[in-house]
Amino acid sequence: MPCTFTASMLTKRIIPCLDVKDGRTVKGVNFVDLQDAGNPVEQAALYAAQGADELVFLDITATSDRRKTMVGLVEEVARQVNIPFTVGGGIRTIDDVNKMLYAGADKISINSAAVRRPELITELAKAFGSQCIVVAIDAKVIDGRWIVHLNGGRLPTNIDLFDWARQVEDLGAGEILFTSMDHDGTKHGFAVAATAYISDVVNIPIIASGGAGSAKHFEDVFKNGRADAALAASIFHFGQVSIPELKSYLKQQNIPIR
Repeated sequence: MPCTFTASMLTKRIIPCLDVKDGRTVKGVNFVDLQDAGNPVEQAALYAAQGADELVFLDITATSDRRKTMVGLVEEVARQVNIPFTVGGGIRTIDDVNKMLYAGADKISINSAAVRRPELITELAKAFGSQCIVVAIDAKVIDGRWIVHLNGGRLPTNIDLFDWARQVEDLGAGEILFTSMDHDGTKHGFAVAATAYISDVVNIPIIASGGAGSAKHFEDVFKNGRADAALAASIFHFGQVSIPELKSYLKQQNIPIR
């Protein structure tokens, strides 16, 4: 099934992320200590109604547990929301992507499978179009280097974040979803400098993830990190900042928002 979704990249996008485990939304800190955060379908409908630009659903244990992303959840979300959404977790083949798209997803995200077999990015881009393929990169600083991690952050590699970002673009990815594991769930702000550097070395859109705790953090990552989109979970799930409040603030800061 070809992917026909394209997004205007002129405005900055606000993207709630729903990490799903066993059919429930969960959220942790630094990728551990997960807490239940609600029903993903109900939350998706709420965020769409509040003005979210897109949604991301990640089955966070699909790779480590060797399970496929739940098609049923995607079908249910597609019936409830009218904004684009991306699905990731355990996607390894063209058939996996076909199932997600037919179930109603607009884009798919691959992470560990892309690192293990980089040619998968090219295969999927050729089959479905680059605009449909998001490569998620989880990384943290080890001995002064940003190192890519696999399996929901459980498995460190020896791959440099910025080298991998360049390669991902060359292989045909349409977007990069960069999550700083060091910032994830801390609410201390995004990894602005690293996001800016990725923005310098690639030409495809960058979605910043990990660390959002206030509207000001979004302003920072858009202005100084030059991110095309910003993704957050905790502050939306637990009501610290609403999407309408966030968009109003960003417009006041002269940041182009839908």
